[in-house]
Amino acid sequence: MDERLKPDIKISVRGLNLYYGLFHALKNISMDICQNEITALIGPSGCGKSTFLKTLNRMNDLAENVRINGSIKLDGCEILGDIDVVDLRRRVGMVFQKPNPFPMSIYDNVAFGPRVQGIKKKSVLDDIVEESLRAAALWDEVHDRLHKNALGISGGQQQRLCIARALATQPEVILMDEPTSALDPISTMSIEELCSQLKEDYTIVMVTHNMQQASRISDRTAFFLLGELIEYDTTKKIFSRPKDERTERYIAGKFG
Repeated sequence: MDERLKPDIKISVRGLNLYYGLFHALKNISMDICQNEITALIGPSGCGKSTFLKTLNRMNDLAENVRINGSIKLDGCEILGDIDVVDLRRRVGMVFQKPNPFPMSIYDNVAFGPRVQGIKKKSVLDDIVEESLRAAALWDEVHDRLHKNALGISGGQQQRLCIARALATQPEVILMDEPTSALDPISTMSIEELCSQLKEDYTIVMVTHNMQQASRISDRTAFFLLGELIEYDTTKKIFSRPKDERTERYIAGKFG
């Protein structure tokens, strides 16, 4: 490939191993995640894809008996060493499988992160809330009820609110763990369209069980099986010309 056409690498993973006690959950994972792309992580339940996702912002630190070795570099800087984990999680935000807005107003949900970072001025918070909700394609639907409880909006709106909450801290990477699995088809479509827009400004890594979703919106796809990275390539190649028979069988629905 022409050097000028190569995408920038945002996250570089080399020789990553993760253990839960004696259980070897991730086995020698190496891959590069490219900037301003959507990378899909696919594979059957229990294959390690969500565990891998959580290593990218050190969420696994919160689990007991976890041991990790190898290297994960964000913009060339090692994140598995002695770093400010709070700052890492600001730079690498997370959206979970089930919408999880805080039991407070829509406004306070979005302003929560900036307030934690020390931003108190109302005019600044107002701008952040509006910009984040607009970026999450939610402003037009909720701008007249910002001070209503966030639990009163629909599931699809709640998930977009969680994305807005993640955007409010100005991350560089957004991790998504099956963000549409609890949503109806129309809400799923709106989240997919949103992700396609967001990749212009952010790097997105998404776990999904939905093969059609991966093929529709991702630029690259990684297939995990039993803690191993079996194959990683452009989504077009993974879905049309996979190199490994196990990848082909999984995509064809023969197991998983």
